[in-house]
Amino acid sequence: MTSSILSLLQQPESKILEFKRDLSSPQPLLKSLIAFANSAGGRLIIGVNDEHKIIGVTDPLAEEERICNLIADNIAPRLVPNVELTSLNNKTLLIVEVFPSSSRPHYFKKQGPEQGVYVRLGSTNRQADPALIAELQRGVLGISFDEIPMPQLSIQDLDLETAEKLFGNKRTLDEKSLLTLKLLCKEQGRLVPTQGAILLFGKDREMYFPDAWVQCGRFRGTTKVEIFDQMEIHDLLPLAVDSIEMFLKKHAFKSAKFSGMRRKDMWSIPLTMLREAIINALVHSDYSHRGSPIRIAFFDDRIDIESPGILLPGMTIEDMKNGTSKIRNPVIVRIFRELGLVEQWGSGVKRIFAEAKELGLPEPQITEIATGIRFSIRLSESNSEKLSEKWVGEQVSEQVSEQVSEQVSEQVSEQVKAMLGYCSEEPKSRQELLAAADLSNAYMNYKRHIVPLLEQGILEMTIPDKPRSRLQKYRLTEQGKLILSSN
Repeated sequence: MTSSILSLLQQPESKILEFKRDLSSPQPLLKSLIAFANSAGGRLIIGVNDEHKIIGVTDPLAEEERICNLIADNIAPRLVPNVELTSLNNKTLLIVEVFPSSSRPHYFKKQGPEQGVYVRLGSTNRQADPALIAELQRGVLGISFDEIPMPQLSIQDLDLETAEKLFGNKRTLDEKSLLTLKLLCKEQGRLVPTQGAILLFGKDREMYFPDAWVQCGRFRGTTKVEIFDQMEIHDLLPLAVDSIEMFLKKHAFKSAKFSGMRRKDMWSIPLTMLREAIINALVHSDYSHRGSPIRIAFFDDRIDIESPGILLPGMTIEDMKNGTSKIRNPVIVRIFRELGLVEQWGSGVKRIFAEAKELGLPEPQITEIATGIRFSIRLSESNSEKLSEKWVGEQVSEQVSEQVSEQVSEQVSEQVKAMLGYCSEEPKSRQELLAAADLSNAYMNYKRHIVPLLEQGILEMTIPDKPRSRLQKYRLTEQGKLILSSN
């Protein structure tokens, strides 16, 4: 016991640890105990000053009785922590250990159940808003947000055509499959979509979940003082992964590595790690949260991925690093897994840290912030220098154009030239363009082979304000004509 207490005293205050000098100001102390119970548990050690020196409590037995009475009189539902006295250096410490509670949300009686709920955010206590209180309640009942039915909607509100194209031959999305995947559920004798189904494949997703989109930004330097480029991504969640990756590639730089006669493109940013972190944010975000979308911020020295929603009760950042996982959105995770975007639950974060070590990059940082979780992936110092303000300002436009030409001429030359040549005289449909490149009309082929040409300004839509129109066709831009003629 003595060695464990000495070890605690050497640690900084955290999500699961706090020190107090005495019981002279009980209100902050009680809020900490409430926050521990509603979050991942924790220890409150009384008799330690701000410099982490042991000063002890003056009347141990009386203080022990007082803390027990304070907890009983001021916290509801009833909280029963482990309270004990321990002696160290001839001084007595009062230790209150709280475990994650199955009776959450606990609250401060004086403030009531709507204003008195607190959770632990790093080493501080945060007052829970109604959405967070609702999530705590759902967790106790074993209900996930994305499994809740939306009885006002029907199967017609789902873009099942896109969903079927994403699944391809992996699964037929008949009624049985939709129920198994919990995209549909039975509600009062009707089949209705779940919130997860609308988040994944809803035709009007943002009408019901206005913050379910992704904001990307490229900033000069290492702060958010000056933004260089930005993009809003409103794709369906499974499609957003590739769109985010393309934005990051746009502001990275590429070099080539040759092994024999084979060329391998090397990017200045760790794409595999970033993809894992992006998927982690998409599947674990708290979509009941209002006021903040997922944010991707690209700086010269790092890329920050911020997702709304604090850690689930019982979870700490150390748990995440060790591969422990609690699923906030099981419906979304299941779909991502079946689509091959998630390999194994809980393994993504551990792989990110392992790859950073293998690549010699600084260790990624996970931070609890006011709106949720920030995942920071650091870049190597050499690449940070190349992505400096001068490099970005003077060379990125030219380099992107060179990459486009290089990708057209080397990476997918025959397929791209076939498509560009086919629509050089008159606009062609998606199916016609893919057929010209000997590709099927699968949606993933459209995403991989046509969408990049649109984003790079080589092709353009004939009906840009209605991208999903059945009459939509594609034609060459001036840049596309230049590239075609040069090849």
